[in-house]
Amino acid sequence: MNITGRLTRDAEVRTTSQDKQVVNFSVATNDSYRNKQGERIEQTTYFDCSYWITPNVAKLLTKGALVELSGRVSTRAWTGNDGEPRAGLNFHTSQIKLHGGGKKSETAQATTSTNNNKAEDDLPF
Repeated sequence: MNITGRLTRDAEVRTTSQDKQVVNFSVATNDSYRNKQGERIEQTTYFDCSYWITPNVAKLLTKGALVELSGRVSTRAWTGNDGEPRAGLNFHTSQIKLHGGGKKSETAQATTSTNNNKAEDDLPF
């Protein structure tokens, strides 16, 4: 399955009891449709994601980044602190494609444009 969405928070690296590292992050996907009355309905789905291949990718997965993910979905159920039953979707990610938009890429773009402006100012004509 493939999903495309934006990270809702910065990725975190956790170590399991078996000393394996996993990158955990959350992605929101948006969809819209028109109901029978012609009204546009917006729908957001949140996926808790895990990536087991390399923890280094966590540095690039920052809040707001647009990502395209490949993997498989599983469901999980639990009882919340309030005693109410809860359910969620977990996306076991096997491939990540970054499309930018996070804090790190905005910083890199700002640095690049600042350096380009300095080069233009140094021209003798």
